[in-house]
Amino acid sequence: MTGTRHLLDILPGVPATDGAGVQLTRMVGTSQLNMLDPFLMLDCIDSEDPDRYIAGFPNHPHRGFETVTIMLDGLMRHKDSVGNDGLLRPGDVQWMTAGSGIIHSEIPEMVNGKLRGFQLWVNLPSEKKMMAPAYQDIPSAVIPTAHFDGGIARVIAGSYFGIEGPAKAQIPIRILDVGLKPYEEWLVDTTSGNELFICVYEGTVEGVNKRGNRCTAEAPAIILFEGDGDVIVAAGRSGANILYCEGRPINEPVVKYGPFVMNTREEVQKAVEDFNSGRLVNV
Repeated sequence: MTGTRHLLDILPGVPATDGAGVQLTRMVGTSQLNMLDPFLMLDCIDSEDPDRYIAGFPNHPHRGFETVTIMLDGLMRHKDSVGNDGLLRPGDVQWMTAGSGIIHSEIPEMVNGKLRGFQLWVNLPSEKKMMAPAYQDIPSAVIPTAHFDGGIARVIAGSYFGIEGPAKAQIPIRILDVGLKPYEEWLVDTTSGNELFICVYEGTVEGVNKRGNRCTAEAPAIILFEGDGDVIVAAGRSGANILYCEGRPINEPVVKYGPFVMNTREEVQKAVEDFNSGRLVNV
């Protein structure tokens, strides 16, 4: 790939509340950035106050997309309606394909009072929205790392530096958890036509817009790009930690209603009816 994508915009996170009163920062899925096909939502939890998160996310349904939970600090207990039960530890990833329907809970468990991590929602194309639910428990120990001049990247999904991530997504996407040393530059080649964003969750990151101006994003913030080609950013004086998400757009209608993401209003209404009648996980 030749050329470079230019920085388009920097969007700060928006305070939000979800689940049983969990206070978090919504990075994607806001009035500023409703979605970036195929990514529907990105939430960041970063708290040392258990009162802000300890009630967690009791039983709730999903249909029509995948959820990706990435733990950085603390523990999260997962249980669902198809028999999965797991405990996410620091560095672990949970990849859940809701498909035709699943009901699950995510409840924090205390470790030194701190909870930090992400949940990303990834859309499914119409032909996969009603697929059988699936679950991937990905321990930190099986997530490979790529070392490069200036930093390190955990390869969660897709490939980077010839290293393949362990997550098996239903659509072509790449997710990297990247740590950059102070003032170091990072270049990542991209696939033509893919959408992508960078979530800065620690430190600061600089990029160049199409006018040649250097712009600085301070955590927590989303960086958007325009054009095609490589992405080039640089960490600030304290270094940076970023979540890099890239995917092939699905280019289909999206109708969202809470935990359901379908193509039409009729399909969303059917999901609500199935849940209310107890048929969500038995279709």
